Amino acid sequence: MITGIDIVKAQLLIAAGERLPWTQADVQPRGHAVECRINAEDPDRMLPSPGTVTHFHAPGGPGIRLDTHLYSGYEVPPNYDSLIGKLIAWGEDRDAALARLRTAFEELVIDGVVTNAPLHQRLLRDAAVLEGGVGINFLERKLSA
Repeated sequence: MITGIDIVKAQLLIAAGERLPWTQADVQPRGHAVECRINAEDPDRMLPSPGTVTHFHAPGGPGIRLDTHLYSGYEVPPNYDSLIGKLIAWGEDRDAALARLRTAFEELVIDGVVTNAPLHQRLLRDAAVLEGGVGINFLERKLSA
């Protein structure tokens, strides 16, 4: 998101024997991106939530990308990783990226299974997260409070 380069497309070009159309010197990062991993899990206890997605609506707009395999009617299996999507927002700076991400979560609809989307929404309004610099144990402490 911050380079404007589609790395999946680049990987496919390489696999097909093509050369990349740019060099490392051509890659110029711009702006800020934030990614949230959406899981079919209870947002408070982190327990898996398999089942059927009864309604799905992906958010969109400038600076928003949702990588997912979901569709209405999709069956989230109980035996595999609960990851069902990655929601990524880009902005000129961190505050703009976070604002876009908050809006994207308001637009996201995944009915039929419980997801951790409400947890992301809470975290995107948390003062410590907004200030930045939270550590690896932040979420564990937050959920146990």
